[in-house]
Amino acid sequence: MSDVQLWIVIVALGIGTYLCRFSFLGLIGSRPMPPVVMKLLRYTAVGIFPGIIAPLILSPAATGGAFDPARGIAALLTLIVALVTRNMLAALFAGAASLYALLWLLG
Repeated sequence: MSDVQLWIVIVALGIGTYLCRFSFLGLIGSRPMPPVVMKLLRYTAVGIFPGIIAPLILSPAATGGAFDPARGIAALLTLIVALVTRNMLAALFAGAASLYALLWLLG
């Protein structure tokens, strides 16, 4: 791929993402949304985060795509702490501490 083709792709993707966001925020953003839409938008993060986090746990790049027991156990401990405490900071600290401890223990 030449430099010109690369820049054409970059600019086209930038324009495309701008138009996608503008269609929602620019055209609809000033109007009041129906209650059902507002209720559904509250669950956007809940739907997106598992898709972002699952590949990092199941096939991390640090291990060449192979499952790593340390990361799997740390993710499970983080989930348990989050469910028990209902505290995001506690879950983050527990997850980080357990990941570092398990990576140190398991090598």
